[in-house]
Amino acid sequence: MTDSAQPAAPKPAKPPAPEEKPFAEFVPNLLMPALAKEIQAYGGPSCELSFCEGPMPVVGSSCWQVCGVLPTGRRFWLCFTSDSINSAKTIALAEAGAEPSLLESFLIDEKKMTQALLVSRLVQRLNGQKWLGAN
Repeated sequence: MTDSAQPAAPKPAKPPAPEEKPFAEFVPNLLMPALAKEIQAYGGPSCELSFCEGPMPVVGSSCWQVCGVLPTGRRFWLCFTSDSINSAKTIALAEAGAEPSLLESFLIDEKKMTQALLVSRLVQRLNGQKWLGAN
């Protein structure tokens, strides 16, 4: 007699979500290219993006930050208080030739942080400043 019931094949492991990658890999390799692409898709100019750990604009405490410079000289900083996309985030903006004077909380009520959410809300904020597209 043979047993016709075969054990179920194990399900293939689900690949990790982009947000589950280490912070130092996720930000420069996934978040920044997606952000640059979305800014251009929104009608904005290509911008220069950098990722570093340094003093937070306005307050000077150390943080991880994505810094953006638009061809017009306008600048923005997306700051993370620790090396996690789930850490507290702030945003600072500065017109060309000026220093940022206001630090705003960013995405404070979100339960789950994703790359798509970070990109869409940052681009939405830049567009709200009339920095992108045909505003």
